[in-house]
This record gives sequence, structure tokens and C-alpha cells, in this order.
Amino acid sequence: MRKADCERNTAETKIRLSLNADGTGECSIETGCGFLDHMLTLFSRHGRFDLSLSCSGDTGVDYHHTVEDVGMVLGRAFFEALGDCRGIKRYGSMLLPMDESLVAVAVDISGRAGYYDDLIFPYGRIGDFDTQLISEFFAAFCRSAGITLHIKKLTGSNSHHLAEAAFKAFARVLHEAVSICNDAADTIPSTKNTIR
Repeated sequence: MRKADCERNTAETKIRLSLNADGTGECSIETGCGFLDHMLTLFSRHGRFDLSLSCSGDTGVDYHHTVEDVGMVLGRAFFEALGDCRGIKRYGSMLLPMDESLVAVAVDISGRAGYYDDLIFPYGRIGDFDTQLISEFFAAFCRSAGITLHIKKLTGSNSHHLAEAAFKAFARVLHEAVSICNDAADTIPSTKNTIR
């Protein structure tokens, strides 16, 4: 089993996280931000990642530090759980619809951190959640995990649906990319013989 336990304690957030990248989608998530909890529950279920996460943060200011730091710690957990990335498929991509919204997502577990999006939300807030923070989450995840991620909005007029489509698609392409390639389970998927 590819697992990791991570903690991060700062003056802004205190985070404890356990990840099983070979799980079934079981999760327990409490970040103090209801919308982020919802997105991470979707992520866990659709990626079949077992995730236990608690965060206490300075949400009296806003959700920025919580969202960014959770993305950072979750990315670090994947980095640790995957080790040398031996046997992984490395790539994943898909189109995912969520009602009127449609997103294209592609990932490369490359060792090179990069986040590129075209997520323009029709409304700046979903409840009390600032939609700008969605890109902050994904960028922080990519920096810590050392992955390249592209998310492109093809259509969408509902901010909640668009965010949900992005998180579900990210979960599914990451699940595909971290899956073990049965006929190359002892091979690192790079001509350099290293990803990291």
C-alpha cells in the first residue's frame, strides 16, 4: 500500500493528513470550510483515495490560508506515498461533464511542478467561498507533488458545477496516473530512469 502521513503547523494553519493512494474512497475531512470539505470528499471518492484530514486555520480572516495549505500538504502526501514512482502509468486525461459544465483535465506525474488552467468562473463566490481559491489549491498541490496539471473549461455557466467538474476530473485522472501498469510494474516511466 502506498501511504503517507503528513503534518503542517504554522501560525495560520494546523493540518494533519493521512493518505492511502490505493484505497477505496473512504474519507473523513474537516477543514473549517464547508465547500472545500465537499470538494475533497468528491476528490477522495472519485479518485478512490482514502483520506483523513483535519485543519484548523485562520478562517476568521478568510479561507485562503486553509485552502492553499491543505493543497500543499495533500500534494506532499502524494509525493511521499508514490516514492520513486516505479510502475505508475504516469499520465491521465479526460473530459468530464457536470450538467452544463464541461472540463478537460490532463496530468503528468513528471517531477516538474506546473499548473495551467483556463478556469474562469461565471460568479466570484460559491456561498462564502472565493472561486479564486480553487486555482490556489491546485497550484499548491502541484508544487508539492511535483506534477504537471492542465485544467481547461470548455463550457459552464454555474460556478458550483464547474468547480465540482474540475475536482472530480482531477481525482479521476490522478487515479489513472498513479495506477500501476501491470506489464511494467518494476519500471520507472521515464527514459531518464528517474522522475524525481
